[in-house]
Amino acid sequence: MRTSSSLPISYSEKQQRSTGIAKIYNNLLGEFIRQQTGYSTIAIIAQSCIGSAAAMVLLMSNLHDLSKMVLLFFVTILCMGYNAAVLAQLKSKTTFNMLLVSLLFSCSIIIANLL
Repeated sequence: MRTSSSLPISYSEKQQRSTGIAKIYNNLLGEFIRQQTGYSTIAIIAQSCIGSAAAMVLLMSNLHDLSKMVLLFFVTILCMGYNAAVLAQLKSKTTFNMLLVSLLFSCSIIIANLL
């Protein structure tokens, strides 16, 4: 037993390259996949609330030009797209990516209109 040694565990190139945001994304995606039913339900509520807040901020602005209405259209479409992905039971990664896009777009609209 004294002469035995264990083989070192080598990581694949994909795991070695994933740092920072990619590592956080992979951790969140793995957690989402494990408990997809619960997280999808909670995420529908959260992203619908944030999407409606983004729509409210857009409609409260004094200017109602075409660009604001186009942004309102995209906020609505992205929120509805995630809800449809959950109802259609698409793949977990697709559903998670749609959630992220919807949340990031709605939050950026809110922040841009408040500044």
